[in-house]
Amino acid sequence: MGHRLSKIYTRTGDAGTTGLGDGSRTEKDAARVEAYGTVDELSSVIGMLLAQDLPESIAGILIEVQHNLFDLGGELCVPGYSAVVPAQVEWLEQKLDEHNADLPPLKDFILPGGGPAASVCHLARTVCRRAERRVHTLAREEDVNPQGLAYLNRLSDLLFVFGRVLARREGGSEVIWQRDRNAV
Repeated sequence: MGHRLSKIYTRTGDAGTTGLGDGSRTEKDAARVEAYGTVDELSSVIGMLLAQDLPESIAGILIEVQHNLFDLGGELCVPGYSAVVPAQVEWLEQKLDEHNADLPPLKDFILPGGGPAASVCHLARTVCRRAERRVHTLAREEDVNPQGLAYLNRLSDLLFVFGRVLARREGGSEVIWQRDRNAV
């Protein structure tokens, strides 16, 4: 699958195109490139989160998530290739249920924040939502494995829950959005 680079600079992209995993070329701003590029960005933000002080249980999950995101990026980089399977989505659901079980229920929206790790987690969540939108855009143009979309959807939920867990761990608080406040 794909080509390995022995040289980092190839000069083949100087004219605004990039190579896909199947050897074909496409525009650098094509929907497919936007989709896998945003998945790569998400993995990088999760790397920033992993640089924070995290419980081992969350760090281990996030490392596995990065591996799964690499699978998804590879899937998106090779037209017609599938790598994400239902078991990966189910695994996220299991981790989501485990970490959400001890959190108090929410009645209102919360504002992103709560501490350094929680804040990076919320940033990862928003990039995950954008990645999901980019994959959905691609799916309107070409066939896309629906498991990739499901994975991103569950992952954004898990990152939200992790943000709540980390806010509590860091001694931060959840700021509830106040709809009826006196806006300045």
